Parts: sequence; structure tokens; C-alpha cells
Amino acid sequence: MAVSDTQGERSLADKLNYLFSKVRVAGQAEYSNEHVAAAIREQGVNISQSYIWALRKGRSDNPTKRHLEALANFFGVPPAYFFDDAHAARVDAQLDLITALRDADVRDVALRTMELDDDARRSVARIVAEISQIRGYRSGGAPGQSSSSPDA
Repeated sequence: MAVSDTQGERSLADKLNYLFSKVRVAGQAEYSNEHVAAAIREQGVNISQSYIWALRKGRSDNPTKRHLEALANFFGVPPAYFFDDAHAARVDAQLDLITALRDADVRDVALRTMELDDDARRSVARIVAEISQIRGYRSGGAPGQSSSSPDA
């Protein structure tokens, strides 16, 4: 069961590294390979930290179904995350939202915006889109990526 690494598709290593970077206990550093391997072994699946390291580096890209299921279970994502890029994109969007809501300022704005009527929420969305465009951010993206209008 090889995971594709063709143009336009994310590799297994990319997806696994993304999960390591996003899924963590609030306020703590990302999980280590050793921690993940130990937690998976406690569930009865034999896996080593060096094997996880090889998967993350792309030096091994043909894991067993059992290993992928164990990794998916550890990170709280469905196993389909590793096979279906569209599904992975939806999960990544949810993880990005969770990560953003950990920030107290983002959470405060979101909660206050929920109290507004529809017109006021659209105004807030336009203001945020304009600021993002001025600063070169796309929605949920990195600097330098274009912004889209909330009315689109």
C-alpha cells in the first residue's frame, strides 16, 4: 500500500509532519517520535520511534495498514487522511481552525462576532478580508498569498 507522492499530492511524510505540527496538548511542544511510538505500542501495535522518523523523513513510504491506522488513531484523524487528499484537506482545515481558536485573541473575536447580527458579521468579515489582503495573507494562509473576498 504505497502512498502516492505525485505532483499535486501530498506525500505521507508531508501529512504526518502536518499532524505532528498541529495536534498537540495546548501550550506544549509537538509530540516526539518516541512519545508517539510509546503511545501506539501501549495500544498493542509494535512500532518504533526510528520507523516513525523514517516515515516523517520520507525514507519509508510503504507502511502497513495497521501502522497507518495506529498513527491515525493517535492523532485523532480517520485513516482515510493518509489516502485521500480531499479528505486530508478537510481535516487540515478543521485542525487549522482548532489551532486558531487556541489563540485567546482569535477566540475573543470569534465569540464576540457570534453575538452580532448578520449585517454586522458580514462587515467584520469584510474588514478582516481587507486587512488580510493588505498584509498579504489569504484566508488561513501564509503571508504573500492572495486574499479572497468574504462576499465571493
